[in-house]
Amino acid sequence: MKILLKMLLTAVAVLVIANLLNGVSVANFNTALIVAITLGLLKVFIRPIIVFFTLPITIVTLGLFLFVINTFLIMLTDYFVDGFTVSGFWIALLFSLLLSAAQSLLYPFLKKEKQQDNYY
Repeated sequence: MKILLKMLLTAVAVLVIANLLNGVSVANFNTALIVAITLGLLKVFIRPIIVFFTLPITIVTLGLFLFVINTFLIMLTDYFVDGFTVSGFWIALLFSLLLSAAQSLLYPFLKKEKQQDNYY
């Protein structure tokens, strides 16, 4: 259930960010949901392989190259999803940063609260 809520929150974030940035366009909410699912799948299956092969440059740049990897995943999503367009590398980088920030702000609301044990 939590993964579905994360996908919905990501889709909403994609729509909001697309409305804020001039170089990003999303056709509708269904497209944003497909973008969220595609990004999730790419981050699970493709990102670890890319990170593994680019580990030396990631270490040399103190992890900053991970931003380039995330930008590449956004551009790859643009290639796969019709109705989602990103105009260039720098816009994709900004989109990636804003999406990561939005997810960092929204995902903590989905955490389960710890139940207090009543010993009485």
